Order: sequence, then structure tokens, then C-alpha cells
Amino acid sequence: MKHALLLLNMGGPNNIDEVELFLRNMFADKNILTMNVYLRKFIAYIIISKRLEDVKKNYQLLGGKSPLPLLTEELIGKLKSYLDMPIYPAMRYVPPFADEALIKCKKDGVEELILFPMYPQYSTTTTLSSLEDIEQRCKALGYAPKITLINPYYDDYDYIVASCEKIIEAIDGKDSKEYDLLLSAHGLPLSIIKSGDPYQNQVEANVSAIKIYLHERDIKFHDIKLVYQSKVGSSAWLDPNLVDVLRNPTHRKVLIYPLAFTLDNSETLFELDIEHREIADKIKYDDYIVASCMNSSEKFVNLIVNKVNKIV
Repeated sequence: MKHALLLLNMGGPNNIDEVELFLRNMFADKNILTMNVYLRKFIAYIIISKRLEDVKKNYQLLGGKSPLPLLTEELIGKLKSYLDMPIYPAMRYVPPFADEALIKCKKDGVEELILFPMYPQYSTTTTLSSLEDIEQRCKALGYAPKITLINPYYDDYDYIVASCEKIIEAIDGKDSKEYDLLLSAHGLPLSIIKSGDPYQNQVEANVSAIKIYLHERDIKFHDIKLVYQSKVGSSAWLDPNLVDVLRNPTHRKVLIYPLAFTLDNSETLFELDIEHREIADKIKYDDYIVASCMNSSEKFVNLIVNKVNKIV
């Protein structure tokens, strides 16, 4: 059977002009705004009208584009030296959309699509949204391959090792006992969690696994806390909110590890490393460190390769 690997992600604008496309597609997603289509369009219009110029300015600070597409290509480049199959990015809200890969796969006679979610924890807003997108696009193309979705890997031993490697790298020989480790996951509205989304439970299990791994290796922090970032709007979201935690410090040395992202993007490089750093600077934190995501680390590459090899 001929296989292809697709890396599922939301994507990030390739240039400033794509910021509006990114926001429009995200807020048109029924898994993100879960109300009826007419109300969704109305709310999306309000959110985008309010946020568009600010979001564009944020991307200007990142060089006018998201780092995500380039980091994805770097990861694919490394995976190609281990896997003998076509490997494609499949972004949800901006190019390269899944169509690009699916048209090639259909033409090349690929019989099984292996989907690797770049989201470690499952959520309807991420993994399900990307899976449905692939299924709909396949149907529109008259293409019916076997579709195999790799399971969430938030508590896989290899994933925990790869995460902790980035935490240890970031502390860079400093005394970890002097730091609070803030494990920052992307927030979600409580309404989505209450409707049965498993994301919160998987995030909490992810945190527990990291705590156990660090404890077993006698790597001690002053405290380890789960926090949630990226809250939008006035509705109730998962908490504690990272901004609130930073504004009310109980300890002034922190290391933040992005728990729900495998590749750096605007929510790590802008939100955590620029926007929230300003809060820490104003309140006069003694040290504020943001760990990088796994990106194309050897351990993360091996994790993906091992997952794919179990299928083929």
C-alpha cells in the first residue's frame, strides 16, 4: 500500500496580507465558534473588525509573518531522511491548505493518508477540525484513501522526554529550584469543555506526566503550575489565566513552557516572549524565561517516525 504523511496544523500567515484570511477562516470554523452559521458570521465580523489591525502589528514584530510555515518545512526536511514516503503540511486556515497535498496524493496513487496532528492533546477545535477538513476536501476531490489518524500523544513517554529536554535546555544550568515552572496550554471556552471536549483532562494528564518525569530525575522547581493562555472575549475560559498569574506574582523567577504547541508560532514567540514579557518587566521579575517548542528536535522527529513506522 502506498502511504503519505500529512502534518496537521492550524497554520500561520505567510505574510501580513494573509492575517485577515487566517482570522476569517478560523472564525468561520464551526468547531471554534459553535453557534449557528448566521450568528457565527456576525460574531466573526465583530471580532475581526476589532482585532485585525492589532494582530497585523503583532506579526510585524515577528518579521511580517508567522514562523510556523518555515519551521514546518524544516521538520519535514528532517523527517524525509527517515521516512520513505511523501510528507506534506496540511494547514487549516492559511496556505498550504490540505488540497495541495491531496491533489498530489490522488495523482500519485496514494492509498493511505497518515495524519499526524501537531496538537499533542485532542480537541474538537484542533484535531477534529483538521480531520473533518481533510475528509471534506477528499470528498470534494472524489478521492477515497484510507485515512489513519495518529492518536493524541500528550502522555507518551517519548513525548514527555522531548518536552522535558526543552525545559532543561531553557533553564540552561541555572538553579531550577529558584524558578516557578509555568506549563502554559492554549485556553478554551468552558462551554466547549462542558460539551464533552477531552482537552482539559488531557492537558492535566500531560502536566502530571511532566511532573513525574522531572521528579524521578531529581529536577526540582520552586513550584510547577498549569496555566492557560490566549483568552479572547468575555466568556468563561479555562483557568488560571497566565496573564492573571503573571500580574499577581508569588515568585519572581519563572520559566514558561508552551504545553499545547509542538512548533513555535505567534502564541509562543509573540504572546509569551514579547507581550507577556512586558508584564514581567513592568512588575520587575528577577528572571523571565520562555522555553522553545520542540520544533524539529531530534527527539520529536524520532517520535513522529516511530508513530508512522508502527502503521506502515
